[in-house]
Amino acid sequence: MKKFRTLSFLILICLLLSIVSPAALALEPPEVTARSWIIIDMNTGEVIAEHNADEPRSPASLTKIMTGLLAVEAVEAEADPLTMEEIVTAGYDCQTGMDSSSSNASIVAGEKMSFQDFFYCAMVVSANDACNVIASHISGSIGGFVEKMNARAAELGLKDTRFVDPNGLSYDNITTARELSVLLQEALKHEAFAEAFSTSYYTVPKTNYNDERNLKSTDALTTPDSYYSQYGDYSYQYAVGAKTGFTRRAGYCLASVAEKDDMKVMIVVLGCPGPLTADSAEPESFNDTIALYDWAFENFSYQTVLTAGETIGDPLPVNQAEGDAMAKLQCTDSLTLLLPKELEGSRHLTISIYEDRLNAPIAANTVLGSLMVKIGEKEYGPFDLITKSEIKIAKTEIMQDKVNEFVFSREVLITGIVLLIIILLYITLVIRYRALHRKHLREKRRAEKRREAARRQRQLQNESGTDGLGEPTQRFTAIHTVERDADAIDLGRFFDEVIAPEQKPEASAPESEPEDPAPAEPAEKPGQPEEQ
Repeated sequence: MKKFRTLSFLILICLLLSIVSPAALALEPPEVTARSWIIIDMNTGEVIAEHNADEPRSPASLTKIMTGLLAVEAVEAEADPLTMEEIVTAGYDCQTGMDSSSSNASIVAGEKMSFQDFFYCAMVVSANDACNVIASHISGSIGGFVEKMNARAAELGLKDTRFVDPNGLSYDNITTARELSVLLQEALKHEAFAEAFSTSYYTVPKTNYNDERNLKSTDALTTPDSYYSQYGDYSYQYAVGAKTGFTRRAGYCLASVAEKDDMKVMIVVLGCPGPLTADSAEPESFNDTIALYDWAFENFSYQTVLTAGETIGDPLPVNQAEGDAMAKLQCTDSLTLLLPKELEGSRHLTISIYEDRLNAPIAANTVLGSLMVKIGEKEYGPFDLITKSEIKIAKTEIMQDKVNEFVFSREVLITGIVLLIIILLYITLVIRYRALHRKHLREKRRAEKRREAARRQRQLQNESGTDGLGEPTQRFTAIHTVERDADAIDLGRFFDEVIAPEQKPEASAPESEPEDPAPAEPAEKPGQPEEQ
């Protein structure tokens, strides 16, 4: 786990050395009638502003955004895909859940048209019967398609979204403004959906049951003669496309996208009053949406908060660096945000340094820390901070490091320990050997002294013919016992003193000794050797 310490001095860098002004933080969106709404920057996915965006509400026909997403995904599927040109026959369940007031495309059971025609009926005029046909064709039944809708919502992480039909007629369809914005962003990634989402007019060719039908979008932002245009002019020059929704219980709902200059913004409004809810003479979903767009375009702009390669903070000292070189931190990423114009030039940077990496040598582009950026109340990051240039280690330090690396390497330490053990064993053996050798020499000298004493005793006995006590001795008897050293035998002495004397001829001893024998006086004759 990498160690790091957040610098005690949290580095505050302001591009223009300014502090966020209270006026900027006090920027408030206009008051609108929608129960919940959200504004999303389409280029970054960031939330610009919101109100009750997580409040569960019925989306009415905005449910068809999920139906449209599953339709185009079925067309784009790699395994057994549909085609937009495929002829589809409407089943007997095409009128399921509908009444006389439900928006429709006059589709009847048994009617044949292309899958694309059914798709555009659902998306352009919000035809509920077309949604039922699409659901049955893709999943085999409306119920099976609803299960697929909820499974796809779970895949997108929409935890507060639940569908019970493919068209939104039921008040039990539940979602939030935030999760609808996520769903719409996913759907707009598909070209077929984005094209239908922006279509104001579409013609369905003649079928086996109906003549040619000219469809007109329910989106009054892009279609001046839309159904809702009877209540007022809601044309908006920057609008790209929209999907409408309405039930008496859900109110007027609208999910739309507008683009001005380099800004692309999405707005979702739910629960707006209107003529059919007896709360307003106009469908306020359009008025609210236009007011929110104007506020966003007037007060926000894209600002570059970070630039890739930008130097961040002061240079950092590096341990053992050649020439006391220091690490200059650079940001690896660029960060451009849609921010209130009053915030331009203001940012709060927090730098964390990985101290265990500030040791030479350091290769170029090594990550040495991380960066968090705070704008107003929002934080962005972390972003990697690198040193662009290589930092070399001092030469003396190189040698020291190599010596230390060698000396303290695992192999050298093990070898040294083994050698030390061998030396200690050798010294122990030498001491033991010398002690034994000295003992051996002492025993040998004592043995030699005993042998010498014994030899002299025998010599005296031989010369006197007695045992030294005046008693005659038998000159030759059994082999003399010679006390020998336990560790070594002097074979030369043993042979001369023990073996050799027994091999010399000896006069036969008389069978019995005369009583009180008188010692014979040997006659001394000059020139004659003494008899041995």
